[in-house]
Amino acid sequence: MSLLERVQSVAESLTRAEHLLVREVIAKPRDVALGTASSLAHRIGVHEATASRLAKKLGFESYAGFRDAIRDEFIVKTDPALRVRNTLEAAQGGDLLSELIAREIEALGALPRYLDAERIDSAAQTLIKARRIFIFARGNAVTLAVMLERRLLRMGRDVEMLSGDGRDLAEQVLRLGEGDALIAFAFRRQPRHLGALLERARTVGAQSMAISGSLGPALAPAPDILLSAPRSGSNDGFQTLTVPMAITNALILTMAQKDQAQTLERLEALGELINDFESR
Repeated sequence: MSLLERVQSVAESLTRAEHLLVREVIAKPRDVALGTASSLAHRIGVHEATASRLAKKLGFESYAGFRDAIRDEFIVKTDPALRVRNTLEAAQGGDLLSELIAREIEALGALPRYLDAERIDSAAQTLIKARRIFIFARGNAVTLAVMLERRLLRMGRDVEMLSGDGRDLAEQVLRLGEGDALIAFAFRRQPRHLGALLERARTVGAQSMAISGSLGPALAPAPDILLSAPRSGSNDGFQTLTVPMAITNALILTMAQKDQAQTLERLEALGELINDFESR
């Protein structure tokens, strides 16, 4: 079991101080892996014993074992070549297509254990009521963000894709305010600037949500709505976007179902415009 899966399994029993420690691990894994329980606790402002208790709660015999797991999970395994190599070795020269299909089916089948229709409904209602929808993603997750942006635009929603460095993001979220919604994608590790975006949303009264994998419960600060489930494959191997894509599509379709009249009206208007443009 990966460290993130361990966190997810005990997330509801973690104290506030333990949540702070987990978030620090996610945000600065290299610093934590090279430090001591004392240095971690001091940086967060909690007692050193809290770090040791967290390690034991996650199933480690000592803080040293916890620290080794952090190193393996967040530092060693960040190498893309290593992840692909591990996946190829696991297949042992077999049928990669069949292996991939089996993993995807297993991951999709497990999805209802982590995410129910009630939470999808809540997320859909939040986006339907939103004045504007801001989308944030980095790396491979941009693929899902672009798909979500395009489908929301087709439904007549006011959407803005956040991009660029810190200065660019700061300029773009000046428009983020009460009545708006921020939706972010985060998978293997928390993207840089996501914490600042979530804090900004909270400060101005905007709703925030995240579509994530096993990382979800450790996002810092926590979004108002979390839609998370483990992706297929192991954390040290090749992982796909099949599960988060299913979550994203479920969210879009639920929005269409709950706001059917306006959605169909917009799509019909779009169809007429497409015919008009393509006939010229």
